[in-house]
Amino acid sequence: MAGLLSEFRLKDVTFKNRIAMPPMATNEATEDGEVTDQIIKHYVARAEAQVGLIMVEHTWVTRAGRMNVRQLGLAQGAAVPGFARLAEEIKAQGTVAGIQLTHAGSATTRDACGCQPVGPSAVMHPRGSEEPRELSFAEIKILVEAFARAAGRAREAGFDIIELHGAHGYLLGQFLSPLTNQRADEYGGSLENRARFALEVVREVRNRIGPEPILAYRLGVEDFMPGGLTIDDTIQVARWLVKAGVDLLDISGGLAGSQPPGLEGQGYFLPYAERIRSEVRVPVLCAGGITDPLFADEAVRQGRVDLVGIGRALLENPDWALDAIRTLTDRALEEEVPEPEEES
Repeated sequence: MAGLLSEFRLKDVTFKNRIAMPPMATNEATEDGEVTDQIIKHYVARAEAQVGLIMVEHTWVTRAGRMNVRQLGLAQGAAVPGFARLAEEIKAQGTVAGIQLTHAGSATTRDACGCQPVGPSAVMHPRGSEEPRELSFAEIKILVEAFARAAGRAREAGFDIIELHGAHGYLLGQFLSPLTNQRADEYGGSLENRARFALEVVREVRNRIGPEPILAYRLGVEDFMPGGLTIDDTIQVARWLVKAGVDLLDISGGLAGSQPPGLEGQGYFLPYAERIRSEVRVPVLCAGGITDPLFADEAVRQGRVDLVGIGRALLENPDWALDAIRTLTDRALEEEVPEPEEES
């Protein structure tokens, strides 16, 4: 039976274990979004400590979608050599290297992106601070191409996995949510229409990168807000995403973010991930406050998820994976030792 330390294979990529570091912003890029030595050091430290998969933090596909001034960006070909070095350093440790591509949409600010934020509709983001401008039909098509171009650069840089960020209330998720998408055209209204932008991005990215690389999608499984997305909505969206070319689903929160109010304890997204996994034929990754390796191991053994995201615990302790390996190895050895027989 597979556990947290078991190998995992997807397409032509082998993961040495099921421990995944999800995307978490360092905000240590240059103002042009280029990779710095500090960022490389940050990720290599975790890779050296035997993390199976590192998903590099959210990386903007256009400057207008930048969430932070020091956020990574892949809108220019000049950035590729730095990202290639980052991917190479991660993979040199035997760790799978992924990267997340994003556009912040109406979640950002003028100070961060240098312009009025944009969104599917001129509706305030529930966690935003500025009213966005509604994207035109032509601008939507340009953004589809921007995601595809950035994905092509990520492939050129050598990343094993390219992930699209459709969670945490960023642009892909804003189009999906009825709270932020009030359009009256083919990109608004029904769930199918609201999913259109994400599906166009997935298809165009898949066309650009080809069939071999792993294409992942971080899905905001619920908005956790009245009138927002529900798990029933996103089960259907998950099916559409897989049909469009997604190989791996990464489950997290919607408009309410990565730790929605009211969700507590370890693995608070696991029940949602488990439901999604039962409805699609692709692997599922899930994070959500998981800190205990025994808990993470059990989630894999029970078939709830295929990969376990360890976020804040890895930020606090770069050696978390090494500690987990020791803990689980010691437990396995203890289980193999027979109990001493009682003397008669």
